[in-house]
Amino acid sequence: MNVYAIEVKSLRKSYGAHTVLDGIDLSVMKGTIFALLGPNGAGKTTLIHILSTLSSPDGGSARIVGHDVVTERSAVHGSISLTGQFAAVDEVLTGQENLMMMCRLSGLSATEARTRTAELLKRFELQAAAGKRVKAYSGGMRRRLDLALSLVVPRPVLFLDEPTTGLDTVSRRSLWDIILQLKRQGMTIFLTTQYLEEADQLADEIAVLNKGRIVASGTAEELKARVGGEVIELRNQLDEVLMTIPTSGSLSDVQHSLSEVAAVLPPDARVVIRKPSMDDVFLALTTTTSAEHKEVIHV
Repeated sequence: MNVYAIEVKSLRKSYGAHTVLDGIDLSVMKGTIFALLGPNGAGKTTLIHILSTLSSPDGGSARIVGHDVVTERSAVHGSISLTGQFAAVDEVLTGQENLMMMCRLSGLSATEARTRTAELLKRFELQAAAGKRVKAYSGGMRRRLDLALSLVVPRPVLFLDEPTTGLDTVSRRSLWDIILQLKRQGMTIFLTTQYLEEADQLADEIAVLNKGRIVASGTAEELKARVGGEVIELRNQLDEVLMTIPTSGSLSDVQHSLSEVAAVLPPDARVVIRKPSMDDVFLALTTTTSAEHKEVIHV
């Protein structure tokens, strides 16, 4: 029995002379949350477009719950839900009308549509706003409605392309709770995100995409371990970070690192030593500087 919901092998995609995906390999286990990180333009959205059949690869292969994204498009469509970077809702309609329309378009009868709409309004805490036009919704409410629309017909795999971009902290954490609930119900979730804390909090496995290639993958803790044992933060008197330096954590390494940068720092700079974060991982893996070379990563 195949334990993978998503399998990608040597996937390639170019636009003219520009290579966007340069031989991608990854696999996502069923019932897990997989986060794809990368700077703007790294190819995250392109990969999701290929996996959801919105675009075709130039080479390699990809399968969703066993179905090839090129030769079995209809089967893939029946296996996935997709929520893009921007809420795809009709602002003129109410939240309830948006859900009713999607239910009917998905083949539900009028009775089934009413039942399913009521279920989703309750599940996504939109009952109080059900009769309001969506143009009056907050950003967080729009994203919850957008996610509800994508789940009108439950499917095993959900793609979330930067689902919390632009949301405030409260709305973002509310959406995190919903995503974790979907995972507990057995859904496989593939998300891209700009928020490193989001990947740290949600994902069972994380991959970092840079310049069209997967440069690292693993759990959050495994990726943090690649940065080094400890991270030195150098701050000014306003508590602003001047620079960070990954180290092995040993006394000799810390002393050596500080001696190398002492000449370029103000005399009143403060030293803080902490554990690596996903921000450190992201910087180390997506810039020319690397933790292995113990060079200074400027923030």
